[in-house]
Amino acid sequence: MEAGTQVWSYEESGDDPWILSEITSRTPESLTLKHIGDAAKSAQPFSRPLLQGGTTEEGLKYQGIELANAPLSDSDIAEGADNDMIALQHLHEPAILHAVSERYFRGEIYTWTGPVLIAVNPFQRLPLYTKEILESYRQEGLFRSQNLGDSTAKPLGPHVYSVADRSYRQMMSEQRKSQSILISGESGAGKTETTKIVMLYLTTLGSAHTESSPSEAIIGTDNVGNGDEKLSIMERVLQSNPILEAFGNAKTLRNDNSSRFGKFIELGFNRAGILQGAKVQTYLLEKVRIGYHASGERNYHIFYQLLRGATEEQHSKYCFHDGLTGGLELANYFHLTGQGGAPQLREFTDEEGLKYTLKSMRSMGWSEEKIDQVLSTIAGILHLGQVKFESKMSEGGQEIAQIADEKTVADAAKLLGVDLEKLKTALTVRIMVTRGDEIRIDLDTKKAEDARDALAKTVYGAMFLWVVKEVNDCIMWEDDKDIRSSAGVLDIFGFESFSINSFEQLCINFTNEALQQQFNKFIFKLEQEEYERENINWAFIEFPDNQDCLDTIQARPKGILALLDDECKLGQRGNDKSWALKLNQTYLPNKNQEISDNTRYSATKMQQSKGIFSVRHFAGNVAYTAETNFLEKNRDEIPLTAKSLFEEDSSDLIKEVYAVQKAQSEDDAGASQAGKPAKQKTVSQQFKVQLNSLIEMIEKTDPHYIRCLKPNDAAKPLLMTRKRLTEQLRYGGVLEAVRVARMGYPVRLDHEGFFKRYRMLLPSISEGVLPWSMEDEEPQKLCVKFLDVLLEEGAKPVKYENADGSISRANKIRMTQRQPDPMVFPKTDVQLGLSKVFMRKGPHDRLESHRVFHQNASITLIQSWMRGMQQERRYLISGDAALTLERWYRGCLGRARWWRLREAKAGLLLTNTFRMQINRRTYNRSRRGTVRLQAQYRGRTVRKVNAATKIQSVQRMHVCNSAYIKLKSATIALQCCVRRSMAKQVYDEIKKAQKDMGKIKEHNEKLKMEMASLKAMLQAQAASDAGKAESEKAVAKKQKEIDILETRIAALEAELEQEKENVKKLENDLNVQKGNNQRLSQDLQFQKEMVSRGSTSPTPMQRKHSRGSSLSTVPQSRASTVPAEKVVDAVVVGHTITPEALAQHRAEVARLEEQLEEERRMSRTARIEVKNLRAAIADKGVVDVTASTEISDNVSEMSGSEIDRSDVPVPSEVSPSTPIQMRYVQLLCSLCC
Repeated sequence: MEAGTQVWSYEESGDDPWILSEITSRTPESLTLKHIGDAAKSAQPFSRPLLQGGTTEEGLKYQGIELANAPLSDSDIAEGADNDMIALQHLHEPAILHAVSERYFRGEIYTWTGPVLIAVNPFQRLPLYTKEILESYRQEGLFRSQNLGDSTAKPLGPHVYSVADRSYRQMMSEQRKSQSILISGESGAGKTETTKIVMLYLTTLGSAHTESSPSEAIIGTDNVGNGDEKLSIMERVLQSNPILEAFGNAKTLRNDNSSRFGKFIELGFNRAGILQGAKVQTYLLEKVRIGYHASGERNYHIFYQLLRGATEEQHSKYCFHDGLTGGLELANYFHLTGQGGAPQLREFTDEEGLKYTLKSMRSMGWSEEKIDQVLSTIAGILHLGQVKFESKMSEGGQEIAQIADEKTVADAAKLLGVDLEKLKTALTVRIMVTRGDEIRIDLDTKKAEDARDALAKTVYGAMFLWVVKEVNDCIMWEDDKDIRSSAGVLDIFGFESFSINSFEQLCINFTNEALQQQFNKFIFKLEQEEYERENINWAFIEFPDNQDCLDTIQARPKGILALLDDECKLGQRGNDKSWALKLNQTYLPNKNQEISDNTRYSATKMQQSKGIFSVRHFAGNVAYTAETNFLEKNRDEIPLTAKSLFEEDSSDLIKEVYAVQKAQSEDDAGASQAGKPAKQKTVSQQFKVQLNSLIEMIEKTDPHYIRCLKPNDAAKPLLMTRKRLTEQLRYGGVLEAVRVARMGYPVRLDHEGFFKRYRMLLPSISEGVLPWSMEDEEPQKLCVKFLDVLLEEGAKPVKYENADGSISRANKIRMTQRQPDPMVFPKTDVQLGLSKVFMRKGPHDRLESHRVFHQNASITLIQSWMRGMQQERRYLISGDAALTLERWYRGCLGRARWWRLREAKAGLLLTNTFRMQINRRTYNRSRRGTVRLQAQYRGRTVRKVNAATKIQSVQRMHVCNSAYIKLKSATIALQCCVRRSMAKQVYDEIKKAQKDMGKIKEHNEKLKMEMASLKAMLQAQAASDAGKAESEKAVAKKQKEIDILETRIAALEAELEQEKENVKKLENDLNVQKGNNQRLSQDLQFQKEMVSRGSTSPTPMQRKHSRGSSLSTVPQSRASTVPAEKVVDAVVVGHTITPEALAQHRAEVARLEEQLEEERRMSRTARIEVKNLRAAIADKGVVDVTASTEISDNVSEMSGSEIDRSDVPVPSEVSPSTPIQMRYVQLLCSLCC
């Protein structure tokens, strides 16, 4: 390390633990450095001392200083020089951190670190999982497994597809060993998405032989049909993920789609590598989230999907009443979903999630009835969380809980499919069994709320297990014999450490400890033990061993979980505080001791007083709070009231769900001993059994590791917190894996297997130089000799021509194939142990490529000779065998059929005879008793029926008769009222008209009498005048015509007046009739409705209607029994007036008016003539009295309204010469006025 060298310096504080620096000067004791890139820090130099005894291959070792690699050029980056961390010149923590960070910002989220793949969550969608990319990795894996393809082509970069392809190719190799892919990381690091990508790739490879386009099912696409058509195994396996995520994933502060359970998905393949099915095993569902979740978090997705995505019909069906929420959204209104504020997810909405979940359920073959039952149960759990309690005083004077809202409990019981009363009992009463006696204890409000939450957790936990079982039933393979090997994918919770850690965090971290130990064994322990045992050149590497931590947690009898189980056995006497005290007494026995002897357990005095203890895990120190219901969570008992609730009077789904829960929680082994009842396991016991089973399964397989890293806690793209990333690299054991993978020998074979496998690579070496068999040879020395000859021959150029220039057929075949790389590699890359040969990856790949090269050439040559012989031999043998087999098979079928017929006939005969005797005896005995019983029963039944019939007939007759009489009376009364009203109106109108006409006629008669007298006087005066004779004669003639016209006018006026009166009367009658008919129609309609309903008591609306109707006097009891047809026939309202009759009268009135107008016109003409005569007489000095008298008579016979005032002589026109004439003129004027 000279001045000017760039190094990484470690900083305790700050977000960046490793900062790029430059050495400014060096002394034997220390280094002086300055930061690069930070102007503020670069101006302040700092120093680092030399470590005591710190020397490495690069030179001296200084405190917190590591050499930096030279920056990669653009060409190096394009060629993928940093794809694998092993290729780095300096390999340490800052180098790996820098390389991963640089690749992350370039969009390359995957990086190899030896056998481990690092995957950094980008928090955004990247085009890395398209159909084309998947197909490219599949083809590369296929060609690599067959040693085909272009060796000069650039290999594909690191990808999760590479890990999945490697596991599949190893599974299909000669050993046919099962594989497992272990995906680990913190919450939010992308484990769930990585699991789905791995499953997609494995199912695609497993279905490539049977499906046309398996790679079309890319992550994020919806390729599920409508559920009616049969889905392939691949599609069913992939569609199981949305269901498990809906029921087992939730939003946390770190991750929107965090898996709150662990799962191991095992994909089964047959001998041909075709996917046959899958099996899902789950671990430790976080049931405590049902009753409580922190602010900003959510409960399980299925609750929010149902509340926000349900239709209006489902809202009504599941009792989701929006009007009762007080303006809150349903997700915020319900207690189980609104504690954290019910935030929305960033990636997708809950409405879309429900549609995708339902579509997946249908694609899995679930019926609509089953889906509805599942959703009803989820809705029932939501309503169960809404139950509230209030206090009341018991008979003993104690406060006990009672349910405040009965409707909420009723809705919950209805949706869950359980008995309402038993549900109330389960919420408010605790049952204890002591020495066979049952004791009922009433709960207070606090304990009732705890019982409510415990019941909700029990139902949901059982429902989750049932969902997993249903998924397995759909995707499970049919026969275990078909499964040749499997590939498992483990997606399990990452290491957790919060401000308050409880039982769930202890189990989760215990799981990670066990998996880390398995990782250590695979990467470190087994490697070093094997190298030491074989006595090869190997530098021992220390690695962290966490077995003591596992013992602290699980070992009996002093382990943390073991002491927890012992405390649970004490029943009500056990509590969290007592358990914490026992832990401190066990691990901190000495006074003032705060750290255990193995340094894994610790607790300060302050922590001990608060019931807090700490465990030093591989990832760091975690403090657990004992008084967070450790015992209750570990027991996870189903209360006796809940057992009675689920086992009796419950729906089929609840019984089935409870059966699954009960099967998992009971210890079958304990149940089989001496007939004792099944012993219920604690959660820790169940978890340890599952974990041990998982570790054993992983150890039987070839593991592959994917370490998922979370770049930042804000879940934002292109943002990296280097300190958090450094912690995850340390916790995941990535650095140790890199060191071992770089320095170790991953390929190993025994001496005999190594020699037999690769001796064929030297076919030109004679038997004398290198034997073909290991008989009478020392294996290790022979392998050393073989390796020397191999390296010597590999350095020579390849020649296919013989000495005479000819080329053999085998060499011609070799010339046509792709030539492998030369067998040139350092001899130190191959180590020969006592019983095995250890090789690095490079030499092994070259030897394998040459072996495949020679095998392909030999196989091609042998196949060319053998195919013809095989086909000819196969044809002859097959023909002869087919004939022989057919003859033998036909004989076997005939004999078997004959023997079956014989046995069937004999057995049938014997059976029929025996059955006949039994049935005969039984029939005779039964017949006698049946006949006697029937006779008694029929007689009694007939008598009862006849009596009942008679009573019913009399009662019905009485009811119908009474109703008919009452309705008839009411109808007649109604008709009388209507007719009376109509007649009264007609009478009043006639009376009024008669009164008016009489006065007019009386006045006219007086005027006529007076005018007649005056006329007589005028005639007498005119007769005395002899000079007027001729004029009188003409006036008389005209007067006669006027009289005739006036008579006709008077008759026409009288007739016209009568017709007008008739028309007016008819119009009034018609209007009255219409109103009556309308009211009668309403009453009849009301009676019909009453008859059809058969009701005996009118509703308020009916009574209101009856008050406005003329039929309101009819009793309802009578009207309801009369048929509607009889009511219609009974209502007849007097004389009926039709519009046609009214139209005829109006036409007659029009005709009379026209005739009257014609007569008036003729009368006016006559008056004009009389006027002219009078004018002539006036000119002669003679007054025409006769004409005046006749005019007066005519005028007197006319009504005042019909006198034509234009023809009446005014006083200015008549010159009265006598008193008589003056009086005549006055009368005439009064008539005109």
